[in-house]
Amino acid sequence: MPEKLLIPSVEMRLGSLLEFNRKRDMEASSPARHKVRQTITISREFGCEAYPMAERLREIMEKKQGEPWVLLDKGLLDEVARDHNLSASVLGSLGEKSRFLDEILATFSSRWKSEKDHFRVLCRHVLSLAEQGNMIIVGRGSSIVTQPLKNCFHFRLFASPGFKVRSITRRMGVEAEEAEKIIAKQQRQRDNFIRDFLDRDAHDLGFYHLVFNNDKNNVETMARTIAEYLAAR
Repeated sequence: MPEKLLIPSVEMRLGSLLEFNRKRDMEASSPARHKVRQTITISREFGCEAYPMAERLREIMEKKQGEPWVLLDKGLLDEVARDHNLSASVLGSLGEKSRFLDEILATFSSRWKSEKDHFRVLCRHVLSLAEQGNMIIVGRGSSIVTQPLKNCFHFRLFASPGFKVRSITRRMGVEAEEAEKIIAKQQRQRDNFIRDFLDRDAHDLGFYHLVFNNDKNNVETMARTIAEYLAAR
């Protein structure tokens, strides 16, 4: 529930994803299909302003490149992975790359238990969408799962307890004491999620190209820095 209050509804973003995929399918037969497009993953501590930054980054990247970008987050990815028809619409012909994707997924498969099939499907979607590029993927283990993809660039946000409490208090309209409880619970769930499904630690800085202190960098600064970093690469 807390994240639903901080991020617009899935329906508001699903249409953009489907339209993006439709246009990509239309241009598949043109020479542009060979262009390598970048994908950005964003990992964050709960309470950091990752979604507002990602939305601003999307706007900047679209203006710089003159191409549409799509912002993917937990809610949208879970919805796509859960709905078979929607899944087929989003992935389209990307299933042809299944052998390549399976090689990546195999590096994690021994760590999965049988009841985690949903996350296996979700990982396949994350990898497929990340590979086609012009994606900004927030959370859901994307920074770890997509490490083998050369077109992916990974960033992480952290902040002091005080910053996170103030941010959640402001954005969710709760008292500081309640914000502290929400942050502790959500962070614990996120850390457990990555450990249980991937046997990795999202706090390991070795996964990321750049790390931002949200106390000292606002949404605009972080978004523009990432955009410039990608332009230099």
